[in-house]
Amino acid sequence: MTAGGLLVAIAFGTLLGLGGFTFHYGEGLSYFSRDPAACVNCHIMQPQYDSWQKASHHGVATCVDCHLPHDFVSKWIAKGENGFWHSKGFTFQDFHEPIFIGERNARLLQDNCLHCHFDLVHELLPGSTTDANAVSCVHCHRSVGHGETVGLGKFEAVDQDKITQAIKNHDAQ
Repeated sequence: MTAGGLLVAIAFGTLLGLGGFTFHYGEGLSYFSRDPAACVNCHIMQPQYDSWQKASHHGVATCVDCHLPHDFVSKWIAKGENGFWHSKGFTFQDFHEPIFIGERNARLLQDNCLHCHFDLVHELLPGSTTDANAVSCVHCHRSVGHGETVGLGKFEAVDQDKITQAIKNHDAQ
């Protein structure tokens, strides 16, 4: 084996070893399940998990049911994207605290509310969910998924402008 080949083999082995260790240490296999306990692998999610256990949807919906698409391909794409961004955020500690759902995942959450509750809300839907300031299920039903409190205290009215500004300020740092 040439010196260049040996260096490539060592680099590949090192990356493979580090990747395998990180996957094992981070309990990577658990993320392939539907078990809500997998979401608590990151300690920052403990308040969300605890509050979900006391919320009205505890007996009928898990994290995956509300926070990921229901079709196979989209679900695994979203799991991969979220996994990457969560891993990056928690590794480099560059996520917003307290954590909150981002715009893309908020749309997904809304879609899942409508998917499961279509029979109840189908007459309300025409024109109410397409505008930028559309009706959002969690605007009124905020406590359904995670109960009355989560994280550091009671839910407060969401001011989207404040959230957008907080993200921009955080990203500018």
